[in-house]
Amino acid sequence: MPPPPGCAWPAPAPAPPLDEHARLVPVPARHPGRTAAALVCGVLGLGLIGGAVTGSWLTGDSAAEPATEDGFTTARALWHSVPVDTLFPRTLKGDGAGPGNAARDWTRVGVAPDSGCAAALDPLLVKTIAPVGCERVLRATYVDATSSNVTTVGLVFTQADAAAMSALRARFREEKLADRADLIPRAFAVKGTSAAKFGDAQRASWTVNVLTDAPVVVYGVSGFTDGREVTAPQPAAAAMVPKATTAPAQSGLGHEAKGIADRVERGLREAVSARTTEPRRPR
Repeated sequence: MPPPPGCAWPAPAPAPPLDEHARLVPVPARHPGRTAAALVCGVLGLGLIGGAVTGSWLTGDSAAEPATEDGFTTARALWHSVPVDTLFPRTLKGDGAGPGNAARDWTRVGVAPDSGCAAALDPLLVKTIAPVGCERVLRATYVDATSSNVTTVGLVFTQADAAAMSALRARFREEKLADRADLIPRAFAVKGTSAAKFGDAQRASWTVNVLTDAPVVVYGVSGFTDGREVTAPQPAAAAMVPKATTAPAQSGLGHEAKGIADRVERGLREAVSARTTEPRRPR
């Protein structure tokens, strides 16, 4: 990094290297004023360097390897180290999240006990995620302001490193696994609420996103609260296409699944950022 503007590093003769064959070079006497200037510029330079490093760490710059690794490790422990309201807020605001950029509001009606993959996901999806190792699954269910649409959102915490998560994401993309109806995540019904009838047969639209900056798979699956069965579910990406005429598209259920999953994913990243930037206590 160049010195701060207005400062010029003094140019004394180089110190002798630690080599028995090195030639000793006389060091010229220094002018007191030049020495003081060098000290000031040195302090300023170190401040700029320190500021740049700190800035990279706080902003998640990919060049800041320690921050990246620390964030990945921090995310892995979030399922048991943060309050449920942090990962699944009681209410979610969806400005511009509905069809035609309409606003959406969602209310959480229930949170499932944390579980393993087998209890929360269909067997084929469990097999698909197996290469990254399922650590824990957290789920919550939300309803929209009209209590007509319901969405279960989930966070699958894995045991994988960044390379394995990148490989899984590449596989989902190349094989279009997020579009396969036999890999839809399970719904989580909540007894005694408007989401009581939300079962697997009611799943209408879904989204699955494999993260590469955290050992987490985020998903959302939506349906109707009245319990009607859906014979032709549609992935959120297809259901959100303008002028789509399917039932999930016409009901905005693709937007529901994607909107809620995106906001929970955003909250996850904010929680990781908050923990990785906390001042560390001296040991």
